[in-house]
Amino acid sequence: MDFTFSKQILLFRRMVREFAEQEVRPVAKQVDVQGWPDMDVVRKLGENGLLGVPFPQKYGGAGLGEIGYCSLMEILGGVCTSTATTVGAHIGIGAMSIYLGGNEEQRQRWLPDLAAGRKIAAFCLTEPNAGSDAAAIKTRAIRDGNHWIITGAKIYITNGPIADILTVLAVTDPGLGVRGGVTAFVVEKGTPGLAVGTIEHKMGIHGSATSEIVLDEVVVPSAQVLGPVGAGFISFMATLDTGRLGLGAAGLGGAEAALEAMSRYAAGRSQFGKPIGEKQSIQWLIANTATEIEALRSLVYRTAWMVDTHQPYTKEAAMCKLFGSEVAARAIDRAVQVHGALGYSRDFPLERMWRDARIAEIFEGTNEIQRIVIAGQVLQPYGVRVRP
Repeated sequence: MDFTFSKQILLFRRMVREFAEQEVRPVAKQVDVQGWPDMDVVRKLGENGLLGVPFPQKYGGAGLGEIGYCSLMEILGGVCTSTATTVGAHIGIGAMSIYLGGNEEQRQRWLPDLAAGRKIAAFCLTEPNAGSDAAAIKTRAIRDGNHWIITGAKIYITNGPIADILTVLAVTDPGLGVRGGVTAFVVEKGTPGLAVGTIEHKMGIHGSATSEIVLDEVVVPSAQVLGPVGAGFISFMATLDTGRLGLGAAGLGGAEAALEAMSRYAAGRSQFGKPIGEKQSIQWLIANTATEIEALRSLVYRTAWMVDTHQPYTKEAAMCKLFGSEVAARAIDRAVQVHGALGYSRDFPLERMWRDARIAEIFEGTNEIQRIVIAGQVLQPYGVRVRP
């Protein structure tokens, strides 16, 4: 059993940390206030090879696999959750759906631009009546010769307003449902009928752009069908597994940042004549947080190793998302408590981190859905079917 990072990953983590400190941290407060991503930072991420980390080099990626991707998300998640969300939606679900579901021609066509940041990806699944019940989507795609005509609306699409390449799930045969009747498509920005609808104003992750996507008789050629016709739901669910692992890694980074902040403050803040870090009540908050972080770190990187060694990981990915989001939320909340009124002030990063962390228990499958997925995986060998 070897729990060490390779030299290549260690060098990569150092590079990412330097980039995050020099380019991301200085604008983290600004993107929160302006309510929009810093597109110069996004461009620099691409120029530095950070927007295609898990993909093979033949597609313009860094070839560092899921361990490299989780390293990226961990470090960004500890500096700016909005930027981590933008990157995660771009790599972990947007571009990843093309890598996992696309053929060789499609990968060669779109992934190099996505890996270089010349184009940004979005993943379009959620609809007004299809959130946790993803199988209830109503967006419809009708075949017309060698083309498909797509009509419908997607909501809460991360990167929606800035995306150039959108992967879209639509019903192609209502009679078959998700077992053969749902197909994935690639839709490019500028296609007639494709429009950005309502832009969301959120409690947190202000610096991540989120919107409705409207498809009004959008015509796409059959060459832009991802995978076999009818297999889109399975492909999108597999993509969400990798996205959930990335969310767990981002949660790890957020929890680590919170632990560092509360430890530093506990050592420097004095009350009743001595540092508050000498108070058992503070020590227990720190001890509990540190323990949960170590458990999460092991879970995230073991799951990443499972991905890179081609093992099934649906259960573990759900655990990463579930545990990672809740560990981060607890860690940041404890850090706010340790800092007192300072932690509640908008002049201090913890207030932003607290608002940003809440969404992780909701998007890419609520934590309630993750528990259903996990229970289903655990109980399946015993003949028990778990349904929402």
